[in-house]
Formats: sequence, C-alpha cells, structure tokens
Amino acid sequence: MEVLRWESESLRQIDDELAEEEPLEIRVRGRAISVTMRTPGHDAELAAGFLLTEGIIHGPQDVLRIEHCGRNEEQNVLNVLLAPEVPVDFERLTRHVFASSSCGLCGKATIESVNAQFPPVQSDMLVDAELLATLSQKMRAAQETFDRTGGLHAAALFDSGGRMIVLREDVGRHNAVDKVVGHCLLSGAFPPERHILLVSGRSSFEIMQKALAARIPIVAAVSAPSSLAVDFAQESAQTLVGFLRDRRMNVYTHPQRIAFHSPAEER
Repeated sequence: MEVLRWESESLRQIDDELAEEEPLEIRVRGRAISVTMRTPGHDAELAAGFLLTEGIIHGPQDVLRIEHCGRNEEQNVLNVLLAPEVPVDFERLTRHVFASSSCGLCGKATIESVNAQFPPVQSDMLVDAELLATLSQKMRAAQETFDRTGGLHAAALFDSGGRMIVLREDVGRHNAVDKVVGHCLLSGAFPPERHILLVSGRSSFEIMQKALAARIPIVAAVSAPSSLAVDFAQESAQTLVGFLRDRRMNVYTHPQRIAFHSPAEER
C-alpha cells in the first residue's frame, strides 16, 4: 500500500508492504476450539502445534487429516480429524477459545498443573556456547518476510550442530512456535528432544510450556525472559537462555547443557 514517510524533514509517498493478519478457526469433531489471529500460511502446522501444546494430542498418530473447510471461501477455517480413540475435553477448551495475536491464550494453568500434564524434560544434550552464539544471526538472515514488512515474530528450530531445521514467522510469537512444533509433528521429526528452539522476541511462560510439550530441552530468546518463564523452566528442567545476540547471552536455568570454554582452555 502507499504510505506517507517523513524522514529528515522530507515528506514523500512510498510503497510499503504490511504483515498479513487474519483469523483462523480450528475445529475438532465439528466444534470450534480456538480462534486465533495469525499470518496466513502453514495453517496445518499451526493447528497441529496448537493441539499438541495444549495437550489435546500427543503425537502424529493422533492426527488423521487436517483440511480447510470447503464451505469457507476465505480459507480461514480448519477441520482437524483426530483418531477415534483420542479423547477431547471440550468443556476445558471452551474456557479459553479465543486468542489474540499478541498475548496468546488466556487463563493458563499454574506451573504445577502444567507439569502434571507434561513432565520435566530429560536430556543430556550438550551444545557449545560458541555455536549457540551464532544462531540468532542465522535466524535473522532467514527472516525473509520480516525483511519486507518489519512486523513479524520468528521461531526457529536448530539441531545440536547448529543446522536450522525449520523457521516460521507470524504476527503472533506463540503462533510461530506452534508452527515450528506442528512442522515437526507432521513431518515425522517428533519429538525434537535434541534440539534448540530460538525465538526472536522475549521468552514467556507460554513459550516455555509449548517447548516442554514438544520435549525441547533448550530454549533461547533474543530478548529477556519473564520471571514466570524462568520459574517454569527451572521446574521443567529446561535450559533457558536470554539476550542471545552480539555474541553474548544470559543463561537463567540448567546451564549444564551449554559448554563454556575459558580463554585458558583454548590455548
């Protein structure tokens, strides 16, 4: 679209590209369980990741098919066909059907109840600090839509060797994480138990909960974590890293998964 830009006391008209934001309704067994504002694209991954991180499904065997509703021309309604034996607690789900693009679902359970559903991770994964320090630059270089719009969050999954497995962008940071988790689920690479999740903004309680549901042992963020995210990571045996940029980082919980080398050791 055309916008007015004022810069250095000069006013001119330029073309600007905006990040798309549209609603997506996720239906299970004919009933809406979530409406979230998202960036269109990779909708099946978003739905699969959402269902897994909410504890509705537990693995790829629980999903038979995901498809857009044929009667919806806007392609913003998804039907998820679950295996017949998968139980669905619709009463619990209807307590938090709607999600915003900025804060995710509201009314979340306490740390104790989440850990009762998703036990702490058990992983002996070890990653070199020098390798970890390179990941934010790799993620930023792959953010093609952000380069055009400047308006999207990103989440990326890396293996222990620093190879990027998948990157997803979305107006909602939690949606980006769900798309990454859903990609693993639908591609057969689940669970990502020896991988690193990197997010472009801050790390919140919800992001840590989603990573725990996916059994990801190391979560890193370009910005700061919230206090609840740190508490949750400590209880869930997750390694939480913040301010991962400019070759520095803060490690808040379970640092045993990161190998630090002193200058003396490198001589």
